[in-house]
Amino acid sequence: MRFSTYIAKRYLFTKTSNNAINIITIIASFGVIVGSLALFIILSGFSGLRTFSYGLLDSASPDIKITATKGKSFLITDSISKILYQNTDIKSVAKVIEERVFLEYEDKNEIAFIKGVSSNYPEITRIDSTLSTGIWIDTNYVNTAVIGRTIALKLSLGVRNFTEPLRILVPKPGTGFINPQNAFYKTEVQIIGLYTGTEEFESKYVFVDIDQAADLLKFQKSQISAFEIKLKNASIADKTAKQLQNDLGTNFTIQTKEQLNEVFYKVINTENFVSYLIFTLIIIIALFNVIGSIIMMIIDKKDNLKTLFSLGATVAEIKKIFVIQGFLLTFFGMIFGLFLGVILVLLQKKYGWFMITESLAYPVEFRFTNLLVVVFTITILGYIAAKIASSRISKEFIEKN
Repeated sequence: MRFSTYIAKRYLFTKTSNNAINIITIIASFGVIVGSLALFIILSGFSGLRTFSYGLLDSASPDIKITATKGKSFLITDSISKILYQNTDIKSVAKVIEERVFLEYEDKNEIAFIKGVSSNYPEITRIDSTLSTGIWIDTNYVNTAVIGRTIALKLSLGVRNFTEPLRILVPKPGTGFINPQNAFYKTEVQIIGLYTGTEEFESKYVFVDIDQAADLLKFQKSQISAFEIKLKNASIADKTAKQLQNDLGTNFTIQTKEQLNEVFYKVINTENFVSYLIFTLIIIIALFNVIGSIIMMIIDKKDNLKTLFSLGATVAEIKKIFVIQGFLLTFFGMIFGLFLGVILVLLQKKYGWFMITESLAYPVEFRFTNLLVVVFTITILGYIAAKIASSRISKEFIEKN
């Protein structure tokens, strides 16, 4: 065993005659343990929250969406269909008609979007898996709709309440004088399902069959608002989007799921990074105890250092003793903190002790990348702290009486 490492381990694991130094060392170790534990739990929590949030986006957004660059709709041509249906990366394509509408139910009203979708739409986003009540749109029944939970709450609208239909109104296009008595295209629907998701998603859409939406908006047979696409491999979305953009040209806008939810992704990633910085700052503050502990040890062992120096140890080797001591102090504290953190994360994942709501446990996710981030952060900061503390040692300090 190398000289510096041997002495450092002796100093670390052997109690000194000064109880104050022992207490400071215990406090420093406790600070590292708590800092490591907190940082790992926060990172695991944000990993779980990110996965949970992305799962909500899977039901709200397709892998790729194609819309017209100009205008709200376009006509499907044979060349467009050929490009989409012959692309081997595409698993499924759904036609969509989307428009802002007024909703009326009894004496209440709300603004939302009608979204007419083809029968294969659940293959694109798995929207049917988010239903909390009722069923998805069945083409065997006419004039039916599925709405978000937030819209239902705002309108006090029940599912399968067939006494009063939900009225959907769209302003008629045109210029000049508008007769207030005949200013809207109207349709009535019965609610057969209630979907859940993000608050924005729940308050945005009323899903109906695409033929009913086309009839309401007076669209032509081949006229739609967008194509929504499910890929065989979502990881190649950017590559497929670029290919489709080249094939379809500038008349169409191609957006991936990340581009459709750009703000959401930025918020999640920014919160994660800011939380990491905050807890890293807390760890830095905790490591001041490590610096204090090492400085106190240096002062307490001054006579021993003079003996080591007289026996031929260099100043660099003596400094290295306390660098290694500080590194080992933070390393063992980090290992114990991570051990506790892993246990707590796994227990929360299995038993859900901490709840967001009565039925939803706070999501956590165990990732080795989070372990590596904590190990890297604590190791680097611990080494720097030990280096700062050992910088006090010099030849003059050792030889001074």
